[in-house]
Amino acid sequence: MFPSGSTEAAAESAAPTDDDLDEIEITPVRPALSVAIAAFAALVGVGLVFGAQSSSPGARGAFALVLAGVQVLYVLAWLMATRPPALLVVGGICLVVAGWSDLTAVRSAEPGLAPLIYIALAGVAATVISQVIRPADRRRISESLRATLALVVGVVAFAALIMLSRVPLGTQVIFLCVTASAVALVIARLVDAVYPKPRLAPQVARGAAGVIFGAMAGTLLSAVIGSYLYTFSPTSAAVVGLVTAVFAVLADLAVDYAEAGRQMAGDLPTLWVARHMQGPLGGFALAAPAAYIMTVLFLT
Repeated sequence: MFPSGSTEAAAESAAPTDDDLDEIEITPVRPALSVAIAAFAALVGVGLVFGAQSSSPGARGAFALVLAGVQVLYVLAWLMATRPPALLVVGGICLVVAGWSDLTAVRSAEPGLAPLIYIALAGVAATVISQVIRPADRRRISESLRATLALVVGVVAFAALIMLSRVPLGTQVIFLCVTASAVALVIARLVDAVYPKPRLAPQVARGAAGVIFGAMAGTLLSAVIGSYLYTFSPTSAAVVGLVTAVFAVLADLAVDYAEAGRQMAGDLPTLWVARHMQGPLGGFALAAPAAYIMTVLFLT
């Protein structure tokens, strides 16, 4: 048995001290980067809004082309940031799945999310099969499964906007929801540039104030827009805008947490442009099916 004095000394040496706490690395917030990400989110939002205005029954192909461009950006950003096993094969499968989902959304007999869900499941199955062929890739499947799911499901989720354009009120809902999501993402990032507090985690360069004010701004703008659209009331527009804005900012925040987790695990930093495009693109991807579901359940 060890003497009591040595036991106490070992316990004191194992306990964290103030110096150890001070050594926790706090990721600095770069205001210029936050402004740049906000500008990128605004550009994507404007493109989706204007693309939706061309989604008449005879011109949905134009909207599909706009979405295809966003989907390509999404695939490239997530591939470069997460680097899943069998990267090139997974990227090719995702591009095929993106085109398949867009074509299905344009040509399906009845609008609905069920065909897109089946396409997403097929895409996930294809990517997993491609990753188990080589032993080197097989060992990394478990650690990259969430990133692969987010990549495949996210790229299919954009096609929900085409489905939404085919239902009554669809174009107006796209305008409302995409605007709310874009404003939420932009305000969240701009607030981070000015006041990134309270910090949600030392390794994540985001503040709770930005997330809260972003969601509030998107909801408020939705209510204002709803007061000018004859098919909406301020209340119904605010509810739909709230859901999509919250989904967008939370998806954006989740991407930052995932990136911080990869860096803490010792993964090498990836192309910085891809890393910072991930959040806004993920936010719009999650907001798209949320807008469709809210339309079906709440507005029809």
